[in-house]
Amino acid sequence: MNILALNAGSATLKYKLFRIPSKHSADTSEEVLAEGRADFEAGVGIVEATEKVIKECGGVGVDAVGHRLVHGGARFTQPTRVTSEVMDGLRRLRDLDPLHNPAETAMVEAGLRLLPDVPAVAVFDTAFHRTLPEIAWRYAIPRDLSDRLNLRRYGFHGISHQYVSGRLLECLGRGPEGTCLIVCHLGSGASVCALKDGRSVDTSMGLTPLEGLVMGTRSGDIDPGLLLYLLKSAGMTADTVDDLLNHRSGLFGISGRSADVRELEQAAASGNANAELALEVFAYRVRKYIGAYAAVLDGVDAVAFTGGIGERSASMRNRICRSLGFLGLHLDHDRNDEAGNVPARISADGAVVQAWMIPTDEERQIARETRCLLETCP
Repeated sequence: MNILALNAGSATLKYKLFRIPSKHSADTSEEVLAEGRADFEAGVGIVEATEKVIKECGGVGVDAVGHRLVHGGARFTQPTRVTSEVMDGLRRLRDLDPLHNPAETAMVEAGLRLLPDVPAVAVFDTAFHRTLPEIAWRYAIPRDLSDRLNLRRYGFHGISHQYVSGRLLECLGRGPEGTCLIVCHLGSGASVCALKDGRSVDTSMGLTPLEGLVMGTRSGDIDPGLLLYLLKSAGMTADTVDDLLNHRSGLFGISGRSADVRELEQAAASGNANAELALEVFAYRVRKYIGAYAAVLDGVDAVAFTGGIGERSASMRNRICRSLGFLGLHLDHDRNDEAGNVPARISADGAVVQAWMIPTDEERQIARETRCLLETCP
Protein backbone atom coordinates (compact mmCIF):
# COMPACT_ATOMS: atom_id res chain seq x y z
CA MET A 1 0.00 0.00 0.00
CA ASN A 2 1.35 3.43 -0.98
CA ILE A 3 0.49 5.89 1.81
CA LEU A 4 1.10 9.62 1.57
CA ALA A 5 1.66 11.17 5.00
CA LEU A 6 1.01 14.92 5.16
CA ASN A 7 2.32 16.79 8.20
CA ALA A 8 1.35 20.45 8.24
CA GLY A 9 2.80 22.92 10.71
CA SER A 10 1.91 26.59 10.97
CA ALA A 11 3.95 27.48 7.87
CA THR A 12 5.46 24.24 6.51
CA LEU A 13 4.01 21.10 4.92
CA LYS A 14 6.27 18.07 5.30
CA TYR A 15 5.43 14.89 3.44
CA LYS A 16 6.61 11.34 2.82
CA LEU A 17 5.18 8.76 0.47
CA PHE A 18 5.68 5.26 1.86
CA ARG A 19 5.24 1.80 0.46
CA ILE A 20 4.14 -0.16 3.52
CA PRO A 21 3.26 -3.87 3.40
CA SER A 22 0.23 -5.28 5.18
CA LYS A 23 0.69 -5.81 8.91
CA HIS A 24 0.01 -9.50 8.23
CA SER A 25 2.80 -9.70 5.64
CA ALA A 26 6.10 -11.39 6.34
CA ASP A 27 7.73 -8.39 4.68
CA THR A 28 8.17 -5.67 7.32
CA SER A 29 10.06 -3.15 5.18
CA GLU A 30 8.80 0.43 4.93
CA GLU A 31 10.16 2.06 1.80
CA VAL A 32 10.17 5.85 1.35
CA LEU A 33 9.23 6.55 -2.27
CA ALA A 34 9.26 10.35 -2.06
CA GLU A 35 9.68 13.02 0.59
CA GLY A 36 10.10 16.75 0.97
CA ARG A 37 8.63 19.92 2.36
CA ALA A 38 6.76 22.92 1.03
CA ASP A 39 6.66 26.26 2.81
CA PHE A 40 3.48 28.28 2.65
CA GLU A 41 2.00 31.55 3.84
CA ALA A 42 -1.16 31.98 5.88
CA GLY A 43 -4.47 31.70 4.06
CA VAL A 44 -4.63 29.77 0.79
CA GLY A 45 -0.93 28.87 0.87
CA ILE A 46 -1.54 25.47 2.48
CA VAL A 47 -3.93 24.57 -0.34
CA GLU A 48 -1.32 25.38 -2.97
CA ALA A 49 1.31 23.42 -1.03
CA THR A 50 -1.00 20.40 -0.79
CA GLU A 51 -1.76 20.57 -4.51
CA LYS A 52 1.96 20.67 -5.28
CA VAL A 53 2.74 17.65 -3.10
CA ILE A 54 -0.11 15.53 -4.43
CA LYS A 55 0.84 16.38 -8.03
CA GLU A 56 4.45 15.34 -7.35
CA CYS A 57 3.38 12.04 -5.78
CA GLY A 58 0.59 11.26 -8.23
CA GLY A 59 2.91 9.64 -10.74
CA VAL A 60 3.95 7.01 -8.23
CA GLY A 61 0.41 6.30 -7.14
CA VAL A 62 -1.32 7.03 -3.82
CA ASP A 63 -3.55 4.41 -2.21
CA ALA A 64 -4.30 6.36 0.97
CA VAL A 65 -3.54 9.70 2.59
CA GLY A 66 -2.78 10.21 6.28
CA HIS A 67 -3.16 13.73 7.64
CA ARG A 68 -1.68 15.06 10.86
CA LEU A 69 -4.18 17.06 12.91
CA VAL A 70 -2.86 18.74 16.04
CA HIS A 71 -6.08 18.96 18.06
CA GLY A 72 -8.78 16.30 18.17
CA GLY A 73 -10.67 17.81 21.09
CA ALA A 74 -12.88 15.53 23.16
CA ARG A 75 -14.40 13.88 20.09
CA PHE A 76 -11.45 12.48 18.15
CA THR A 77 -9.45 10.16 20.40
CA GLN A 78 -8.04 7.83 17.74
CA PRO A 79 -7.17 7.87 14.03
CA THR A 80 -10.37 8.50 12.08
CA ARG A 81 -11.48 7.90 8.49
CA VAL A 82 -12.36 11.32 7.03
CA THR A 83 -15.99 11.81 6.04
CA SER A 84 -18.15 14.90 5.56
CA GLU A 85 -19.33 14.52 9.16
CA VAL A 86 -15.74 14.32 10.39
CA MET A 87 -14.89 17.46 8.39
CA ASP A 88 -17.69 19.33 10.15
CA GLY A 89 -16.21 18.23 13.47
CA LEU A 90 -12.73 19.38 12.47
CA ARG A 91 -14.00 22.82 11.49
CA ARG A 92 -15.57 23.24 14.93
CA LEU A 93 -12.18 22.64 16.56
CA ARG A 94 -10.41 25.55 14.86
CA ASP A 95 -10.64 27.89 17.85
CA LEU A 96 -8.88 25.40 20.15
CA ASP A 97 -5.67 25.69 18.12
CA PRO A 98 -5.85 28.69 15.77
CA LEU A 99 -2.15 28.37 14.93
CA HIS A 100 -2.47 24.88 13.36
CA ASN A 101 -6.01 23.60 12.95
CA PRO A 102 -7.27 26.03 10.26
CA ALA A 103 -4.35 25.22 7.96
CA GLU A 104 -4.61 21.51 8.66
CA THR A 105 -8.34 21.48 7.97
CA ALA A 106 -7.72 23.26 4.67
CA MET A 107 -5.07 20.64 3.87
CA VAL A 108 -7.54 17.80 4.42
CA GLU A 109 -10.19 19.55 2.32
CA ALA A 110 -7.69 20.02 -0.52
CA GLY A 111 -6.67 16.37 -0.35
CA LEU A 112 -10.27 15.19 -0.54
CA ARG A 113 -10.90 17.41 -3.55
CA LEU A 114 -7.77 16.33 -5.40
CA LEU A 115 -8.02 12.61 -4.55
CA PRO A 116 -11.75 12.03 -4.12
CA ASP A 117 -11.53 8.25 -4.54
CA VAL A 118 -8.58 7.77 -2.20
CA PRO A 119 -9.32 7.06 1.49
CA ALA A 120 -8.12 9.77 3.88
CA VAL A 121 -7.35 9.30 7.56
CA ALA A 122 -6.95 12.00 10.22
CA VAL A 123 -4.26 11.16 12.80
CA PHE A 124 -4.42 13.36 15.89
CA ASP A 125 -1.57 14.57 18.09
CA THR A 126 -3.92 14.56 21.07
CA ALA A 127 -5.02 10.93 20.61
CA PHE A 128 -1.89 9.37 22.13
CA HIS A 129 -2.64 11.17 25.40
CA ARG A 130 -6.17 9.77 25.73
CA THR A 131 -4.71 7.43 28.40
CA LEU A 132 -3.96 10.26 30.83
CA PRO A 133 -5.61 9.58 34.20
CA GLU A 134 -8.12 12.15 35.41
CA ILE A 135 -5.74 13.43 38.09
CA ALA A 136 -3.41 14.47 35.25
CA TRP A 137 -5.93 15.92 32.77
CA ARG A 138 -8.47 17.67 34.99
CA TYR A 139 -8.08 21.39 35.71
CA ALA A 140 -9.00 22.63 39.19
CA ILE A 141 -11.89 24.79 38.01
CA PRO A 142 -15.62 24.23 38.62
CA ARG A 143 -16.47 20.77 37.37
CA ASP A 144 -19.73 21.74 35.65
CA LEU A 145 -17.91 24.38 33.60
CA SER A 146 -15.02 22.17 32.58
CA ASP A 147 -17.31 19.26 31.69
CA ARG A 148 -19.71 21.42 29.68
CA LEU A 149 -16.97 23.07 27.63
CA ASN A 150 -14.53 20.12 27.57
CA LEU A 151 -11.89 22.21 29.31
CA ARG A 152 -9.16 19.73 30.12
CA ARG A 153 -5.53 18.92 29.43
CA TYR A 154 -5.28 17.17 26.06
CA GLY A 155 -1.53 17.14 25.39
CA PHE A 156 0.17 17.39 22.00
CA HIS A 157 3.12 16.02 19.98
CA GLY A 158 1.48 12.64 20.54
CA ILE A 159 2.47 11.30 17.13
CA SER A 160 6.12 12.07 17.87
CA HIS A 161 5.95 10.78 21.45
CA GLN A 162 4.40 7.54 20.21
CA TYR A 163 7.04 6.98 17.54
CA VAL A 164 10.02 7.92 19.71
CA SER A 165 8.89 5.90 22.72
CA GLY A 166 8.49 2.88 20.45
CA ARG A 167 11.99 3.34 19.03
CA LEU A 168 13.36 3.84 22.55
CA LEU A 169 11.88 0.51 23.66
CA GLU A 170 13.51 -1.14 20.65
CA CYS A 171 16.84 0.41 21.60
CA LEU A 172 16.45 -0.81 25.16
CA GLY A 173 15.51 -4.29 23.94
CA ARG A 174 12.35 -4.27 26.04
CA GLY A 175 8.61 -4.49 25.67
CA PRO A 176 6.46 -1.73 27.17
CA GLU A 177 5.36 -3.69 30.24
CA GLY A 178 7.02 -2.50 33.43
CA THR A 179 8.83 0.44 31.82
CA CYS A 180 8.96 4.06 32.94
CA LEU A 181 10.08 6.42 30.18
CA ILE A 182 10.30 10.17 29.63
CA VAL A 183 10.34 11.61 26.12
CA CYS A 184 11.39 15.23 25.53
CA HIS A 185 10.21 16.60 22.17
CA LEU A 186 12.17 19.83 21.92
CA GLY A 187 11.71 22.12 18.94
CA SER A 188 10.08 25.46 18.27
CA GLY A 189 7.17 23.79 20.01
CA ALA A 190 8.27 21.63 22.93
CA SER A 191 6.73 19.14 25.33
CA VAL A 192 7.65 16.35 27.73
CA CYS A 193 5.71 13.10 28.07
CA ALA A 194 5.77 10.56 30.91
CA LEU A 195 5.03 6.98 29.83
CA LYS A 196 4.30 3.99 32.02
CA ASP A 197 3.98 0.59 30.35
CA GLY A 198 4.19 2.40 27.00
CA ARG A 199 1.15 4.60 27.71
CA SER A 200 1.10 8.34 28.20
CA VAL A 201 0.26 9.16 31.82
CA ASP A 202 1.21 12.85 31.86
CA THR A 203 2.45 15.49 29.46
CA SER A 204 3.40 19.13 29.71
CA MET A 205 0.99 20.70 27.19
CA GLY A 206 -2.64 21.20 28.14
CA LEU A 207 -5.88 22.45 26.59
CA THR A 208 -3.73 24.16 23.97
CA PRO A 209 -0.07 23.84 22.94
CA LEU A 210 0.73 26.96 25.00
CA GLU A 211 1.01 25.23 28.38
CA GLY A 212 4.24 23.70 29.66
CA LEU A 213 7.81 24.29 28.54
CA VAL A 214 9.37 27.53 27.36
CA MET A 215 9.31 27.31 23.55
CA GLY A 216 10.59 29.28 20.57
CA THR A 217 8.03 32.07 20.79
CA ARG A 218 5.55 30.64 23.34
CA SER A 219 5.70 31.42 27.04
CA GLY A 220 4.76 28.01 28.39
CA ASP A 221 3.58 27.87 32.01
CA ILE A 222 2.61 31.27 33.34
CA ASP A 223 0.69 32.66 36.33
CA PRO A 224 -2.97 33.10 35.24
CA GLY A 225 -2.99 36.23 37.40
CA LEU A 226 -0.44 37.77 35.02
CA LEU A 227 -2.96 37.39 32.20
CA LEU A 228 -5.65 39.07 34.27
CA TYR A 229 -3.27 41.92 35.05
CA LEU A 230 -2.47 42.44 31.37
CA LEU A 231 -6.16 42.47 30.50
CA LYS A 232 -7.38 44.61 33.40
CA SER A 233 -4.50 46.93 34.24
CA ALA A 234 -2.21 47.09 31.21
CA GLY A 235 -4.93 47.86 28.69
CA MET A 236 -4.28 44.82 26.52
CA THR A 237 -6.99 42.93 24.64
CA ALA A 238 -7.48 39.19 24.40
CA ASP A 239 -6.03 39.28 20.88
CA THR A 240 -2.91 41.19 21.91
CA VAL A 241 -2.32 38.85 24.88
CA ASP A 242 -2.77 35.89 22.53
CA ASP A 243 -0.16 37.33 20.18
CA LEU A 244 2.16 38.15 23.08
CA LEU A 245 2.12 34.66 24.57
CA ASN A 246 2.19 32.70 21.31
CA HIS A 247 4.41 34.81 19.05
CA ARG A 248 6.53 37.21 21.12
CA SER A 249 7.49 35.22 24.21
CA GLY A 250 9.60 32.15 24.93
CA LEU A 251 13.23 32.13 23.77
CA PHE A 252 12.51 35.09 21.52
CA GLY A 253 10.95 37.13 24.31
CA ILE A 254 13.71 36.51 26.85
CA SER A 255 16.62 36.97 24.44
CA GLY A 256 15.09 39.86 22.54
CA ARG A 257 16.73 38.60 19.36
CA SER A 258 15.84 35.06 18.20
CA ALA A 259 13.74 31.94 18.75
CA ASP A 260 16.44 29.78 17.15
CA VAL A 261 18.62 27.87 19.63
CA ARG A 262 21.49 27.75 17.13
CA GLU A 263 21.61 31.55 16.90
CA LEU A 264 21.26 31.91 20.65
CA GLU A 265 24.08 29.46 21.31
CA GLN A 266 26.35 31.46 19.00
CA ALA A 267 25.33 34.71 20.69
CA ALA A 268 25.81 33.25 24.16
CA ALA A 269 29.28 32.01 23.21
CA SER A 270 30.10 35.61 22.21
CA GLY A 271 29.05 36.90 25.62
CA ASN A 272 25.40 37.88 25.06
CA ALA A 273 23.86 37.63 28.53
CA ASN A 274 20.23 37.64 27.36
CA ALA A 275 20.89 34.78 24.94
CA GLU A 276 22.58 32.80 27.73
CA LEU A 277 19.65 33.47 30.05
CA ALA A 278 17.12 32.33 27.45
CA LEU A 279 18.97 29.04 26.97
CA GLU A 280 19.26 28.46 30.71
CA VAL A 281 15.56 29.18 31.30
CA PHE A 282 14.65 26.74 28.52
CA ALA A 283 16.86 24.01 29.99
CA TYR A 284 15.68 24.72 33.54
CA ARG A 285 12.03 24.24 32.59
CA VAL A 286 12.74 20.94 30.80
CA ARG A 287 14.78 19.76 33.80
CA LYS A 288 11.90 20.62 36.16
CA TYR A 289 9.48 18.55 34.14
CA ILE A 290 11.85 15.57 33.97
CA GLY A 291 12.17 15.70 37.75
CA ALA A 292 8.42 16.02 38.21
CA TYR A 293 7.71 13.11 35.89
CA ALA A 294 10.28 10.96 37.66
CA ALA A 295 8.07 11.43 40.72
CA VAL A 296 4.89 10.71 38.71
CA LEU A 297 6.41 7.47 37.40
CA ASP A 298 8.06 6.48 40.70
CA GLY A 299 11.36 6.08 38.88
CA VAL A 300 12.74 6.29 35.35
CA ASP A 301 14.37 3.74 33.09
CA ALA A 302 15.35 6.07 30.25
CA VAL A 303 14.98 9.60 28.91
CA ALA A 304 14.86 10.32 25.16
CA PHE A 305 15.52 13.62 23.40
CA THR A 306 13.97 14.35 20.02
CA GLY A 307 12.73 17.25 17.87
CA GLY A 308 14.89 19.85 16.16
CA ILE A 309 16.60 21.02 19.37
CA GLY A 310 16.57 17.66 21.12
CA GLU A 311 18.20 15.95 18.15
CA ARG A 312 20.70 18.60 17.04
CA SER A 313 21.86 20.52 20.10
CA ALA A 314 24.34 18.54 22.17
CA SER A 315 24.88 21.68 24.20
CA MET A 316 21.20 21.92 25.18
CA ARG A 317 21.07 18.23 26.09
CA ASN A 318 24.06 18.82 28.34
CA ARG A 319 22.44 21.88 29.94
CA ILE A 320 19.33 19.88 30.73
CA CYS A 321 21.06 16.79 32.08
CA ARG A 322 23.90 18.30 34.09
CA SER A 323 21.80 18.53 37.29
CA LEU A 324 20.01 15.20 36.95
CA GLY A 325 22.70 13.07 38.53
CA PHE A 326 20.49 12.55 41.57
CA LEU A 327 18.23 10.45 39.31
CA GLY A 328 21.17 8.36 38.17
CA LEU A 329 21.32 10.10 34.77
CA HIS A 330 24.87 10.94 33.69
CA LEU A 331 25.87 11.88 30.15
CA ASP A 332 28.88 10.57 28.31
CA HIS A 333 30.01 13.86 26.78
CA ASP A 334 31.80 12.27 23.83
CA ARG A 335 28.73 10.23 22.93
CA ASN A 336 26.54 13.28 23.37
CA ASP A 337 28.71 15.39 21.09
CA GLU A 338 28.99 12.68 18.44
CA ALA A 339 25.29 11.78 18.23
CA GLY A 340 24.17 12.13 14.62
CA ASN A 341 21.13 11.17 12.57
CA VAL A 342 20.39 7.76 14.05
CA PRO A 343 19.34 6.68 17.56
CA ALA A 344 22.29 6.97 19.93
CA ARG A 345 22.78 6.28 23.61
CA ILE A 346 24.35 9.38 25.13
CA SER A 347 24.49 8.32 28.77
CA ALA A 348 27.60 7.06 30.48
CA ASP A 349 28.28 3.36 30.99
CA GLY A 350 26.76 2.25 34.25
CA ALA A 351 24.27 5.13 34.44
CA VAL A 352 21.14 3.97 36.27
CA VAL A 353 18.95 6.01 33.91
CA GLN A 354 19.84 5.77 30.25
CA ALA A 355 19.69 8.85 28.01
CA TRP A 356 19.12 8.58 24.27
CA MET A 357 18.92 10.86 21.27
CA ILE A 358 16.28 9.48 18.92
CA PRO A 359 15.27 11.26 15.70
CA THR A 360 11.51 11.48 15.36
CA ASP A 361 9.60 10.45 12.25
CA GLU A 362 6.05 11.71 12.54
CA GLU A 363 5.30 10.96 8.89
CA ARG A 364 6.20 7.29 9.35
CA GLN A 365 3.96 7.04 12.40
CA ILE A 366 1.11 8.74 10.50
CA ALA A 367 1.49 6.22 7.68
CA ARG A 368 1.50 3.30 10.13
CA GLU A 369 -1.62 4.56 11.87
CA THR A 370 -3.32 5.06 8.50
CA ARG A 371 -2.52 1.54 7.34
CA CYS A 372 -3.65 0.04 10.62
CA LEU A 373 -7.01 1.81 10.54
CA LEU A 374 -7.74 0.99 6.89
CA GLU A 375 -6.82 -2.67 7.35
CA THR A 376 -9.02 -2.88 10.44
CA CYS A 377 -11.93 -0.84 9.02
CA PRO A 378 -11.59 -0.83 5.20
